[in-house]
Amino acid sequence: MNLREATEDDLETVRSIAHSSLSSSYSHFLDEETIDDAVEQWYGESLADDMANEDFLVLVAEEDGEVVAFSQSEFVGDGHNTGQILWIHVDPDARGSGTGVRLLARTREELLESGAEHIRATVLEDNETGNEFYDSHGFERSGTIEVDIGEETYTENVFVESESDDDDSDGDGDDSWRALEEVTVDDESVFVSYGEVARGSDAPFYTAYEHENSTSRYGWFCGNCDSLDNAMDSMGRIQCNSCGNHRKATRWDASYL
Repeated sequence: MNLREATEDDLETVRSIAHSSLSSSYSHFLDEETIDDAVEQWYGESLADDMANEDFLVLVAEEDGEVVAFSQSEFVGDGHNTGQILWIHVDPDARGSGTGVRLLARTREELLESGAEHIRATVLEDNETGNEFYDSHGFERSGTIEVDIGEETYTENVFVESESDDDDSDGDGDDSWRALEEVTVDDESVFVSYGEVARGSDAPFYTAYEHENSTSRYGWFCGNCDSLDNAMDSMGRIQCNSCGNHRKATRWDASYL
């Protein structure tokens, strides 16, 4: 799976995924006309201008070269120091494989790297699945806001990232962000924590565990090619033997002093 920033070439696909996702997840409380209004309101002609704004972020997830999901975020608050995740849309045909979790983890990472001091997310109150998604992946509800869709006003729940005693970028000590998902690679099943990230040259490496309840790292899962064939040396360097994605050393080597 490839996760990257969206371009203008992705606009039509983004609109299509948004419509399919909204129709699949929201049709029990939004009628088709309201969904059409929402897609036009958020993903119409203004989207290209939004994407050119440095305070706006759209990431897409590709499977076999095809965009199957995207996230939509912006910087808000005094000093624009809060990264707000507005939407995570996954094509209904691509759901169930951890795409949403990986997109959430990468979006969070990109927002923090771009200067966000806080992460929050919004989801419509009536979307039970969306609320459960954030609740189970390191967020807690902090309040509500109102949003206009077409001619109607709806309530959105606001979620903020749970407090952690450790802000280490690799996720050490932050159990709320383990976000484990079972992944099968070459007939081998492991549990990947998309919240425990090591930055790579082409894509992040994620911590992999042999068992769901394990606290001992099994290895690294390459976010660039979905491979477990990775090696880490005593200096903290990680090298993917399948695609060449790598992380530089994180510790001093006494032999170079």
